[in-house]
Amino acid sequence: MAKYFDMLMEDVRMREGLKACMNCGVCTAICPAAEFYDYDPRQIVETVQSRDDERIEELLRSDTIWYCGQCMSCRPRCPRGNTPGYIIQCLRLLSQRLGFFVESEKGRQQLAIKRTIGENILRTGYCLVPRKILPEMHPEQGPVWRWVFNNDRDVYALFTPTYRQEGAGPVRKIDEQTLEEIHRIFEVSGGKELFDCIEHYSDQKACEMGYGGATREYMMDTFTKNSAEEL
Repeated sequence: MAKYFDMLMEDVRMREGLKACMNCGVCTAICPAAEFYDYDPRQIVETVQSRDDERIEELLRSDTIWYCGQCMSCRPRCPRGNTPGYIIQCLRLLSQRLGFFVESEKGRQQLAIKRTIGENILRTGYCLVPRKILPEMHPEQGPVWRWVFNNDRDVYALFTPTYRQEGAGPVRKIDEQTLEEIHRIFEVSGGKELFDCIEHYSDQKACEMGYGGATREYMMDTFTKNSAEEL
Protein backbone atom coordinates (compact mmCIF):
# COMPACT_ATOMS: atom_id res chain seq x y z
CA MET A 1 0.00 0.00 0.00
CA ALA A 2 2.98 2.33 0.60
CA LYS A 3 0.94 4.41 3.07
CA TYR A 4 3.98 5.09 5.27
CA PHE A 5 6.06 6.07 2.26
CA ASP A 6 3.34 8.47 1.15
CA MET A 7 3.20 9.95 4.66
CA LEU A 8 6.97 10.37 4.66
CA MET A 9 6.89 12.08 1.27
CA GLU A 10 4.67 14.81 2.69
CA ASP A 11 7.82 16.09 4.42
CA VAL A 12 9.94 18.39 2.25
CA ARG A 13 13.08 16.81 3.71
CA MET A 14 12.17 13.52 2.03
CA ARG A 15 11.85 15.18 -1.36
CA GLU A 16 15.24 16.76 -0.73
CA GLY A 17 16.91 13.71 0.78
CA LEU A 18 15.71 10.75 -1.31
CA LYS A 19 16.41 10.84 -5.03
CA ALA A 20 17.73 7.57 -6.41
CA CYS A 21 19.77 5.39 -4.07
CA MET A 22 21.92 2.83 -5.90
CA ASN A 23 23.06 1.08 -2.68
CA CYS A 24 26.73 1.89 -3.14
CA GLY A 25 27.28 2.02 0.65
CA VAL A 26 29.31 5.25 0.75
CA CYS A 27 27.00 6.69 3.42
CA THR A 28 27.57 3.68 5.66
CA ALA A 29 31.33 3.76 5.07
CA ILE A 30 31.67 7.32 6.38
CA CYS A 31 28.93 7.19 9.06
CA PRO A 32 30.31 7.64 12.62
CA ALA A 33 27.26 5.91 14.13
CA ALA A 34 27.85 2.84 11.95
CA GLU A 35 31.21 2.38 13.66
CA PHE A 36 29.63 2.01 17.10
CA TYR A 37 26.13 0.66 16.46
CA ASP A 38 24.52 -2.05 14.39
CA TYR A 39 23.49 0.72 12.04
CA ASP A 40 23.53 0.92 8.25
CA PRO A 41 22.19 4.08 6.54
CA ARG A 42 22.29 2.29 3.19
CA GLN A 43 19.85 -0.35 4.42
CA ILE A 44 17.54 2.30 5.87
CA VAL A 45 17.38 4.17 2.57
CA GLU A 46 16.79 0.87 0.72
CA THR A 47 13.97 -0.01 3.12
CA VAL A 48 12.25 3.36 2.64
CA GLN A 49 12.77 3.22 -1.11
CA SER A 50 11.08 -0.20 -1.20
CA ARG A 51 7.79 1.43 -0.11
CA ASP A 52 7.03 -1.72 1.84
CA ASP A 53 4.68 -0.81 4.72
CA GLU A 54 5.71 -3.76 6.88
CA ARG A 55 9.42 -3.03 6.59
CA ILE A 56 9.00 0.71 7.12
CA GLU A 57 6.81 0.17 10.18
CA GLU A 58 9.47 -2.12 11.61
CA LEU A 59 11.92 0.76 11.21
CA LEU A 60 9.52 3.20 12.86
CA ARG A 61 9.23 0.91 15.88
CA SER A 62 12.95 0.17 16.14
CA ASP A 63 15.96 1.61 17.94
CA THR A 64 17.70 1.93 14.58
CA ILE A 65 16.36 5.34 13.57
CA TRP A 66 17.57 6.86 16.85
CA TYR A 67 21.25 5.93 16.36
CA CYS A 68 21.95 8.69 13.81
CA GLY A 69 23.89 11.61 15.29
CA GLN A 70 22.67 14.03 12.57
CA CYS A 71 26.25 14.98 11.63
CA MET A 72 25.20 14.95 7.95
CA SER A 73 28.50 13.40 6.83
CA CYS A 74 26.35 11.44 4.37
CA ARG A 75 25.05 14.52 2.59
CA PRO A 76 28.11 15.70 0.62
CA ARG A 77 29.39 12.20 -0.13
CA CYS A 78 26.42 10.50 -1.80
CA PRO A 79 27.11 10.20 -5.56
CA ARG A 80 23.36 10.36 -6.27
CA GLY A 81 22.63 13.39 -4.09
CA ASN A 82 20.69 11.60 -1.34
CA THR A 83 20.79 12.68 2.29
CA PRO A 84 20.14 9.69 4.58
CA GLY A 85 20.24 12.05 7.58
CA TYR A 86 17.15 13.85 6.26
CA ILE A 87 15.38 10.54 5.75
CA ILE A 88 16.14 9.64 9.37
CA GLN A 89 14.65 12.96 10.50
CA CYS A 90 11.43 12.17 8.63
CA LEU A 91 11.27 8.65 10.02
CA ARG A 92 11.73 9.97 13.56
CA LEU A 93 8.99 12.56 13.16
CA LEU A 94 6.55 10.02 11.75
CA SER A 95 7.42 7.58 14.54
CA GLN A 96 6.62 10.26 17.10
CA ARG A 97 3.35 11.24 15.47
CA LEU A 98 2.14 7.66 15.20
CA GLY A 99 3.34 6.67 18.67
CA PHE A 100 5.71 3.97 17.42
CA PHE A 101 8.71 5.55 19.17
CA VAL A 102 7.70 4.09 22.55
CA GLU A 103 8.26 0.56 21.25
CA SER A 104 12.05 0.91 21.37
CA GLU A 105 14.49 1.66 24.17
CA LYS A 106 16.08 4.61 22.38
CA GLY A 107 12.73 5.89 21.20
CA ARG A 108 11.34 6.07 24.72
CA GLN A 109 14.11 8.53 25.56
CA GLN A 110 12.26 11.12 23.48
CA LEU A 111 10.17 11.95 26.55
CA ALA A 112 13.24 13.08 28.49
CA ILE A 113 14.52 15.08 25.53
CA LYS A 114 11.12 16.74 25.14
CA ARG A 115 10.90 17.60 28.83
CA THR A 116 14.45 18.87 29.11
CA ILE A 117 15.52 20.47 25.84
CA GLY A 118 12.04 21.01 24.37
CA GLU A 119 10.35 22.49 27.40
CA ASN A 120 13.50 24.39 28.28
CA ILE A 121 13.21 26.32 25.01
CA LEU A 122 9.67 27.33 25.94
CA ARG A 123 10.60 28.13 29.53
CA THR A 124 13.90 29.97 29.05
CA GLY A 125 14.44 30.58 25.34
CA TYR A 126 17.51 28.32 25.32
CA CYS A 127 17.94 24.68 24.33
CA LEU A 128 19.99 24.16 27.47
CA VAL A 129 21.01 26.30 30.42
CA PRO A 130 23.39 25.17 33.18
CA ARG A 131 20.65 24.85 35.81
CA LYS A 132 18.78 22.34 33.63
CA ILE A 133 21.69 19.98 32.97
CA LEU A 134 20.95 17.88 36.03
CA PRO A 135 23.91 15.81 37.32
CA GLU A 136 21.68 12.79 37.97
CA MET A 137 20.66 12.77 34.29
CA HIS A 138 24.22 13.15 33.06
CA PRO A 139 26.48 10.97 35.24
CA GLU A 140 29.02 10.96 32.40
CA GLN A 141 29.84 14.58 33.32
CA GLY A 142 31.37 13.40 36.57
CA PRO A 143 31.96 15.22 39.88
CA VAL A 144 33.33 18.36 38.22
CA TRP A 145 29.99 19.15 36.64
CA ARG A 146 28.17 18.52 39.91
CA TRP A 147 30.43 21.11 41.53
CA VAL A 148 29.81 23.60 38.68
CA PHE A 149 26.07 22.94 38.93
CA ASN A 150 26.06 23.65 42.66
CA ASN A 151 28.17 26.80 42.23
CA ASP A 152 26.80 28.05 38.92
CA ARG A 153 26.27 31.69 39.89
CA ASP A 154 29.88 32.12 41.00
CA VAL A 155 31.27 30.23 38.03
CA TYR A 156 29.29 31.97 35.30
CA ALA A 157 29.71 35.37 36.89
CA LEU A 158 33.31 35.09 35.71
CA PHE A 159 32.09 35.09 32.09
CA THR A 160 29.01 37.31 32.07
CA PRO A 161 27.43 39.86 34.41
CA THR A 162 23.90 38.95 33.30
CA TYR A 163 23.79 35.23 34.09
CA ARG A 164 20.11 34.46 34.83
CA GLN A 165 19.40 38.22 34.80
CA GLU A 166 17.88 40.57 32.23
CA GLY A 167 20.23 42.57 30.04
CA ALA A 168 22.73 41.95 27.25
CA GLY A 169 25.08 39.01 27.31
CA PRO A 170 25.22 35.19 27.12
CA VAL A 171 22.94 32.99 29.25
CA ARG A 172 20.89 36.07 30.13
CA LYS A 173 17.26 35.91 31.17
CA ILE A 174 15.05 36.17 28.08
CA ASP A 175 12.27 38.77 28.28
CA GLU A 176 8.63 37.71 28.42
CA GLN A 177 7.70 39.16 25.02
CA THR A 178 10.36 37.05 23.30
CA LEU A 179 9.21 33.96 25.17
CA GLU A 180 5.64 34.61 24.05
CA GLU A 181 6.85 34.78 20.45
CA ILE A 182 8.69 31.47 20.88
CA HIS A 183 5.50 29.87 22.23
CA ARG A 184 3.57 31.20 19.25
CA ILE A 185 6.13 29.77 16.82
CA PHE A 186 5.77 26.36 18.46
CA GLU A 187 1.99 26.54 18.14
CA VAL A 188 1.81 27.54 14.47
CA SER A 189 4.64 25.22 13.39
CA GLY A 190 3.15 22.11 15.00
CA GLY A 191 5.75 21.87 17.74
CA LYS A 192 3.20 21.95 20.56
CA GLU A 193 1.10 19.27 18.85
CA LEU A 194 4.19 17.08 18.54
CA PHE A 195 5.03 17.59 22.22
CA ASP A 196 1.49 16.53 23.11
CA CYS A 197 1.94 13.35 21.02
CA ILE A 198 5.15 12.48 22.84
CA GLU A 199 3.49 12.97 26.23
CA HIS A 200 0.36 11.04 25.24
CA TYR A 201 2.08 7.96 23.85
CA SER A 202 4.71 7.99 26.60
CA ASP A 203 1.98 8.00 29.22
CA GLN A 204 0.28 5.06 27.56
CA LYS A 205 3.52 3.09 27.39
CA ALA A 206 4.46 3.95 30.97
CA CYS A 207 1.12 2.58 32.19
CA GLU A 208 1.67 -0.53 30.10
CA MET A 209 5.09 -0.97 31.75
CA GLY A 210 3.62 -0.57 35.24
CA TYR A 211 4.72 2.98 36.07
CA GLY A 212 1.24 4.41 36.48
CA GLY A 213 1.86 7.06 33.85
CA ALA A 214 4.71 9.09 32.38
CA THR A 215 6.10 9.97 35.81
CA ARG A 216 9.53 11.38 36.53
CA GLU A 217 10.60 7.87 37.55
CA TYR A 218 9.62 6.56 34.11
CA MET A 219 11.41 9.43 32.40
CA MET A 220 14.60 8.92 34.41
CA ASP A 221 14.59 5.15 33.94
CA THR A 222 14.09 5.34 30.20
CA PHE A 223 16.74 8.04 29.86
CA THR A 224 19.49 6.62 32.06
CA LYS A 225 19.13 2.84 31.69
CA ASN A 226 20.72 1.25 28.64
CA SER A 227 20.70 -2.42 27.71
CA ALA A 228 23.73 -1.91 25.42
CA GLU A 229 22.41 -4.71 23.20
CA GLU A 230 22.79 -2.56 20.11
CA LEU A 231 26.58 -2.44 20.26
